[in-house]
Amino acid sequence: MGFFNRRAQTLTAEALTDTRVVLINGARQAGKSTLARMIANDSDVEVRNLDRPQDLEAARTDPSGFVDFDRLMIIDEIQRAPELFLAIKAVVDADPRPGRFLLTGSSRILALRGLPDTLPGRSETTELWPLSQGEIDGTRDDFVDAAFALGPDLHHHSELDRRDYAERAVRGGFPEAVHRPDPRRRARFFESYLDDLITRDIRQLGEIERLAQLRTLLQLIAGRNAGLLVPTSLGSDVGLNYHTTQRYLGLLEEIFLIKRIPAWSRNITARSVDTPKVAFVDTGIAANLVQAEPGALIRPGGEFGSLLEGFVLMELARQLTWSDSRAQLYHYRTKDKVEVDAVLENPRGQVVAIEVKAATTVTSGDFRGLRHLEQRLGDDFLAGYVLHTGTDTLPFGPKLRAVPVSALWQLAA
Repeated sequence: MGFFNRRAQTLTAEALTDTRVVLINGARQAGKSTLARMIANDSDVEVRNLDRPQDLEAARTDPSGFVDFDRLMIIDEIQRAPELFLAIKAVVDADPRPGRFLLTGSSRILALRGLPDTLPGRSETTELWPLSQGEIDGTRDDFVDAAFALGPDLHHHSELDRRDYAERAVRGGFPEAVHRPDPRRRARFFESYLDDLITRDIRQLGEIERLAQLRTLLQLIAGRNAGLLVPTSLGSDVGLNYHTTQRYLGLLEEIFLIKRIPAWSRNITARSVDTPKVAFVDTGIAANLVQAEPGALIRPGGEFGSLLEGFVLMELARQLTWSDSRAQLYHYRTKDKVEVDAVLENPRGQVVAIEVKAATTVTSGDFRGLRHLEQRLGDDFLAGYVLHTGTDTLPFGPKLRAVPVSALWQLAA
């Protein structure tokens, strides 16, 4: 995982050279504190951790005194004391030198209720996700940039098989889970992780009246991973009304447990559907919630397809935090059920479209949605890929290719 350390450390250090406040925002156990400690390898840095009761009490009692330090201060889990933001604003307005505060948070800080609008123009935010496959393997995982640069000329050969992909999806990307090869020990980590999120982080963000239904909601989303997000249907299945379901979904997104993938449209057809998809940020948690294991997933009738699609979507989402292409991630679906699992669009309006198949062989029919977009976008359609669990890249048209899934983290731009 050395490449993760070098890249994240470089990006954060660069931000601190010209920004007064840098916030590392992301899921618990994703490595935020580790990254902050790497930056803090200096005797002139002050480190505070709001998970420690004494630090939290001091922050709440005397916010101005807590942040009174004339060099870099690192504050872990800043969401626990939102009152610090006004004090930080006062410090950086009085002394606008860059590199004053490095903050970490395990929820979307700007979504916290009652948080004052304190730091526009004074801060920069970086989202830190669970590890990508390239970060785990020490490879570059620059698929997004390679796809926009190479289009249909992209080529990759894979040595992985379906079992390999299933094991990676079930393992997920949390460092603690990656370091636990024993599935039983890994399951205990996931269960403890969810318990902590529900009992601490979610309750801090909002009132939860029905914990049992919240857990059932999580299991339903895991079973439908990378499926369309229809709150009325989810709420009905769980026994929650629409507004409560929406509130719970918002809380789950704020703590980086799930991610919505918006629908893509350029008004090329009035028949496009604007419903987002929803996927677990980490497929290890999703797999654990439905008690999926690699052997069962790849057997005939196994539910590998949705888990693999979520796995691919989140690998793409991770790469978009560092890629040079500055693309956005969407999905596409029409009322006629023509769909594309992932649509990447860069600021120039150029599109790379991706379908995900858990099979080792690909047929012409698997390109239906990609051809649909190609016909409507013309020159703006750079390439369409069906990512599959086989070994070879194969052509299915001038701009269409079947490509092994491992191209996601084994290609350099």
